[in-house]
Amino acid sequence: MESKLLVTVSPHIKSPMTTQKVMLNVLIALVPAAIASVILFGWRSLLLIAVTNISCVLFETLFNMVTKRPNTVADLSALVTGTLLAMNLPVTLPLWMAVVGAFVAIVIAKMLFGGLGQNFANPAILARIVLLISFSTAMTTWAKPLQWLYGEANTGATPLASASVMAQTSYLDLFLGNKGGCLGEVSVLALLIGGLFLIFRGIITPTIPFTYIATMFVFSWLFGADPVAEILSGGLMIGAFFMATDYTTSPFTEKGKIIFGVGLGLITAVIRAFGSYPEGVSFSILLMNILVPYIDKLTRTKPFGRVKV
Repeated sequence: MESKLLVTVSPHIKSPMTTQKVMLNVLIALVPAAIASVILFGWRSLLLIAVTNISCVLFETLFNMVTKRPNTVADLSALVTGTLLAMNLPVTLPLWMAVVGAFVAIVIAKMLFGGLGQNFANPAILARIVLLISFSTAMTTWAKPLQWLYGEANTGATPLASASVMAQTSYLDLFLGNKGGCLGEVSVLALLIGGLFLIFRGIITPTIPFTYIATMFVFSWLFGADPVAEILSGGLMIGAFFMATDYTTSPFTEKGKIIFGVGLGLITAVIRAFGSYPEGVSFSILLMNILVPYIDKLTRTKPFGRVKV
């Protein structure tokens, strides 16, 4: 009698949504933020995006060649890392520093740990932190929005770095992006469009972003800050929708995602209120990335009928 059973290794449930398609959706979701960066900071933002993307693809290709591994750039993850890295940089950053950031993101944070799916932290986040610590002046020099239209290159503080700037910046300006900051973090409107697109497409769930933002709102209010201004400022939105939701470095259970989001909000609020850095999103994501294996272990579903040892 012919056997009707098929014995195969996992995964047993398959989906037409490949890694390449997931990454393509993320790139599409980042388009509004990229367009906003060009409107606010000029064409040099496109140059910075191009440099980080080309560098990331080149470094991943060279690493695979040196280690004699199959080339993996076709999965588009290098382009996502390059675009996210550019979104986390000021438009005035020297291009060679952006190349250094791409090297850190691809070679150190991603490929040395085994490639896509093996990294312990979000590559773009780790690269931003390394650049911030190594080149603090360049990483905290912010161009004023729309100055390029008048042929000027004035710089100024961000709302988070200066209480007077925060007081002079309306909620509408914070929402639209009329403020200093990194390329992809200034326009909340553009980031919300991209984030909601990812949720609609099923690429991410709303659990982490909404928990993160809500927790940040509550603790900002408890610490005496303006909670609305806090969630509309800095890298909170791009961090919540595009980096905290990274599949590899975020929990896989709903309970774990809630714990993750609360931790992100608490750490960000504490750093902003009491730390020496005005921004805490990158550090909070990196710290919570490290805790993800423990969160997964604590929140994973127990098998039915399992005997407790």
